[in-house]
Amino acid sequence: MTAFSVGVAQESGLLSIEDPSTTYLGEGWTSLNPEQEELITIRHQLTMTTGLDDGLGNTDCTDPDCLSFLAPPGTRWAYHNAPYTLLDEVIKSASGQSLNIFTNLNVLSPIGAQRLFLPLGYNNVFFSKPRSMARYGLLLLSERDWDGAEILADKNYTEEMTNTSQDLNLSYGYLTWLNGKSSFMIPTIQNVFSGSPVEEAPDDMFSALGKNGQIINVVPSQQLVVIRMGESPGDNGLVSLSLSNSIWSYINKLNCNATSTIDQKSTNFLIYPQPIYDELNIQTKDDSVYDKLTIMDLHGRIVRTEVFSNFIDVSSLDTGIYFL
Repeated sequence: MTAFSVGVAQESGLLSIEDPSTTYLGEGWTSLNPEQEELITIRHQLTMTTGLDDGLGNTDCTDPDCLSFLAPPGTRWAYHNAPYTLLDEVIKSASGQSLNIFTNLNVLSPIGAQRLFLPLGYNNVFFSKPRSMARYGLLLLSERDWDGAEILADKNYTEEMTNTSQDLNLSYGYLTWLNGKSSFMIPTIQNVFSGSPVEEAPDDMFSALGKNGQIINVVPSQQLVVIRMGESPGDNGLVSLSLSNSIWSYINKLNCNATSTIDQKSTNFLIYPQPIYDELNIQTKDDSVYDKLTIMDLHGRIVRTEVFSNFIDVSSLDTGIYFL
């Protein structure tokens, strides 16, 4: 969400991710000398490559004394909460609005999501609900288009956000975890591991992995968004790669073809989207002519009969499962 909001701010002309972070955070936001500090850009914050020392105790601490030089920016990848959290201050400084107001006006309200950033210690933690987070996942899945409105029109930025952003950790974009790369790194250590971070998941998946095991998985090839929200899994990891992998080991055992594949193979219709929201689309697979359609609920009760059409407004139906 933070990375997406930075993209919105850049598209609005409020900042450039190539700008020095000092432009928005002021001189002395670290304990580096001015020349070293000036080399850190917003892009480095987005990609976890600031070069700031992540081994000084509290990695959440955003005080200048906690942000010390370890390596030139862009030469070392390390999952470091503090520089990422300070992107919130970058957005606030660039826009003149609080983080909550900026994200609400530009991202969340347009997609109908409920949310609130709340400070917990040094962190700004994003609190939300599963359906709202699913809406955000669907926004990413739809290439940032929501009901015909482009929430973030800069396709270059969003492509960069969900693809390898540097050559140190191939499985990391802009604050986004990527699957299907040849190697990956994990928080707290500098080892590079072969393969994908979530080996059970599809290769084209990208993920938001939040505090205490809150997960958004987006799989373009399957048009799928998977949300996990709940108590901490207790694995003591900064990001729940192992939990995500366990979830996918179960997903891979599911038979999810009943409506979208099996039934459609045995009929002359293509019905989409599934699940359906406001409009049901029906395409016939041959030249047959049909005169009417009937919609029944799970109890076999007829809830609607009407003249056959390729587009049907179902927004008035209660949430549930129906037979056509």
